[in-house]
Amino acid sequence: MQFQSAAMIVNTKSRHGQDWFDRACARFHGQAMAVDAHAVDDPDQLEATLDKALAKKPELVILGGGDGTVSGLVDKLVGTGVTLGVLPLGTANSFARSLGIPLDVDGAVNAILQGIAKRIDLGMINDDYYASTAAIGLSPQIAETVPHNAKRWFGRMGYLSWAALQFLKFKPFTVIVGEGADAQRLRAVEVRISNGPFHGGTELVDEAGVTSGEIVVQVVKGPTKARLVRNWAASVLRLEARKEDTVTFRGQSLRVATEPVLPISIDGEVLAETPVTAKIAPAVIDVMVPAAVQT
Repeated sequence: MQFQSAAMIVNTKSRHGQDWFDRACARFHGQAMAVDAHAVDDPDQLEATLDKALAKKPELVILGGGDGTVSGLVDKLVGTGVTLGVLPLGTANSFARSLGIPLDVDGAVNAILQGIAKRIDLGMINDDYYASTAAIGLSPQIAETVPHNAKRWFGRMGYLSWAALQFLKFKPFTVIVGEGADAQRLRAVEVRISNGPFHGGTELVDEAGVTSGEIVVQVVKGPTKARLVRNWAASVLRLEARKEDTVTFRGQSLRVATEPVLPISIDGEVLAETPVTAKIAPAVIDVMVPAAVQT
């Protein structure tokens, strides 16, 4: 698919952000497509930078950063007719993995230059669009406490080490999915509200897909946090046992509450707390993916 104009906004606070920005600029140089490129080292300026770029009416907007960067900016693209391109610069890159976008700079740029535009769904927590996964349980506890810049400095292993420390402090909780007489109460150790199968860079929610037209709420059930360890291990190894500890709900809109009230991480950023309404926004945005990808 050929575009005449594009804007590229890269969060250079993300890991390898400046390097990817420079390399992407070099790849786009000489192409027929004019690219209005912005390296943003202050994440608080990402929205303002995107607003200025959108004022120039580009056909394509390329976002470089982690899942949180994409999720935080995608609201501004919905309804504009602009196509999204992704440079996956995060620790987990769950959104890119769900789309089959390569995790290296050349592969990601090739998907933008030589790929196809795929119409996909976005998830919603109340009225906030998000890209991949919202979570209740250990994930927001980690996100709330992880030292600033830890993911950038130490990468995925450093992040996992911090997660292990937070796991020791974590406690199971009660989740209520649905409303009224149909509501179901479960003792839980994690809740994943998914628009795609990947969570934390691992394929956990098989039932979710970016073109399914449904939001998926997967509950890892059980009274002890050992269940969470078992589920993650089985999921990493792709064992059928990963399904034994989960209960899945799916639909266009699902009410999710907890006892006690708990924070919710949305693509890695703590932005809400229970109760919420989880929804799907079906076929709401076009994203560039490799031509061979079938999502």
